Amino acid sequence: MSQSGLSQKQIDQFEESFSKNDKYQLAQNVCNGHPLAEMLASRPLQQSVQHCFNNTIEKEGQPITDQQRSGRCWIFACLNIMRVPFMKKYKLEKFEFSQNYLFFWDKVERANYLLHAFVECARKGETYNGRLISHMLRNPSEDGGQWDMLVNLVEKYGVVPKECFPNTWSADNSHRLGQIMNNRLREGCSVLHGMVAAGKTEAEIETAINGMNEEIYRIMCIVLGKPPRTVMFQYMNAADKGKEGETTGAKKTHSIGPISPRDFYHQLVKPDCMDMEDLVCIVNDPRPNNPYNKLYTVEYLGNMTGGKPTLYINQPIEVLKQLTIKSIKEAQTPVWFGCDVGKHYNHKLGFLDLKALDFQLMFDVDTLKLGKAERLMYGESLMTHAMVFTAVNTSDSGAADKWRVENSWGDKDGDKGYLVMSDDWFSEFVYEVVVSRKLIQDPSILAVLDQEPVRLPAWDPMGALAH
Repeated sequence: MSQSGLSQKQIDQFEESFSKNDKYQLAQNVCNGHPLAEMLASRPLQQSVQHCFNNTIEKEGQPITDQQRSGRCWIFACLNIMRVPFMKKYKLEKFEFSQNYLFFWDKVERANYLLHAFVECARKGETYNGRLISHMLRNPSEDGGQWDMLVNLVEKYGVVPKECFPNTWSADNSHRLGQIMNNRLREGCSVLHGMVAAGKTEAEIETAINGMNEEIYRIMCIVLGKPPRTVMFQYMNAADKGKEGETTGAKKTHSIGPISPRDFYHQLVKPDCMDMEDLVCIVNDPRPNNPYNKLYTVEYLGNMTGGKPTLYINQPIEVLKQLTIKSIKEAQTPVWFGCDVGKHYNHKLGFLDLKALDFQLMFDVDTLKLGKAERLMYGESLMTHAMVFTAVNTSDSGAADKWRVENSWGDKDGDKGYLVMSDDWFSEFVYEVVVSRKLIQDPSILAVLDQEPVRLPAWDPMGALAH
């Protein structure tokens, strides 16, 4: 019987090559006793990168937010851009919208969406061991999301100040909640598939789904709190400033309400702070089978039955950059974006840079041989996280060289929670930005929204959710 696997001759060659190289020996000694990310960190980059930008929005949100041990970044990033004009309007020094409020309604609505999706799949003959259902059941109640899911939630349920619906332990530490939710949805999928196979009526199936939804709502109320029907927001705004910056009056206290969360958004936020329906998602998917200037969607990527579908306008990366610069410089508006945050990221220093981690020096390997399209095609990269652009540094020609990023991981890393992203990193690992329609002067881009969207399969990497 021949020997399986690597031959002894091959292993001897590998060992000899490793043992002869003093650099490998030193690298082994260093990496055996220290965190790998710290050993890969580039010292030259640390000495050259500074948190200084020549184009910034007038006011950044305060305080820096922290999603803790949860996958709510997409919600945090949305509310972080929403609070900036709201703080300016009401002269607030610090303010947060309730992330827990949107998290609650996403869990409830997404459960209902998935239960109906399971029924639809069963009627199409999809089985539990097929690729589609297997994908949908992998983590049906994950925390992450996409931009159009936020539009669905905010337009229907509104928003509330964080003081009116604060975080709970399970909002900040969502792993166990996710396990419970996955259990209920997987069981629901089994029951509904059985009902379809048994020829149960539409009314019988809807009754069963209603019971499952009530169970989900009950669990959410227990762990996240029961969301308020009305809120009373009390705040103290900043003292007025004179022409020379001197204080001309004392701080004043104000009250808003009682008001419903939906009216809070539609009356106080949407008209002159931020209109969710005005914002569109522009993506960069350079795969050869997905041409630019086309509209895309992903099967079963949603969180609300009958709600807005998740739509992407595919454009070259330079279009994403130009629109982001325009939003920051001209509109003084921060920009929600999605990226693959785990790639070439010095967490402690807050650097998103292709030179942030020196794999070549440590391992003699080049981790950037694949292009952006190939990384998507071969599972090496996809969108994993949502954050906010608040500033950009540009040359005299208008080209960017670095970007300032507001994260939602607390204030310990980078510049008190703010990161620096190189423009090269933007090109390789930013996948989508959300900007106002008013900033898009090229009518052909918005015209893409009139197209019938190309439907990508549920497991396509463009269906990845930001955590």
